[in-house]
Amino acid sequence: MPGYFDQYGAGDERRIKIIRTVAISLVSLIIVSGTLFFVFDNYREERQMKQFFPRLGPRDYKAPYALFGCTDANPCPQSHPEQSMEDWGPASGRSDLSNFRISKSRSCGSGVILTVDFGKNHQDKLWVERQDMSIGFSPFPGCPAGR
Repeated sequence: MPGYFDQYGAGDERRIKIIRTVAISLVSLIIVSGTLFFVFDNYREERQMKQFFPRLGPRDYKAPYALFGCTDANPCPQSHPEQSMEDWGPASGRSDLSNFRISKSRSCGSGVILTVDFGKNHQDKLWVERQDMSIGFSPFPGCPAGR
């Protein structure tokens, strides 16, 4: 004959199992979300940079010049299409663009500093502005403190 206390504590075990499952799920969700944020935080800016280099390949410097935010209709005062030839042409140290690699990206204020490795111990720091996705050379050697 079953007693009054035979089922005592059965509800507590079920509640503890539910609480444990919810807690483990929340911790797992936080870890996965943090990892995804860390990996894809600068994804748009890195993709913009990866579109920039193939446009330099055929030595048509107007398309990459446009990614710098400069066009014939709206030229940049500090740069001109011939400047692109000096910066990215055969005479520059960046002429072999086939093996470029983005080795580091760091958010910094209103943009992202991307360290691009061209091989042969040649690296450049390029800047992608978050607002309009324009590309330029980084105004900082690294991200200033407090940003």
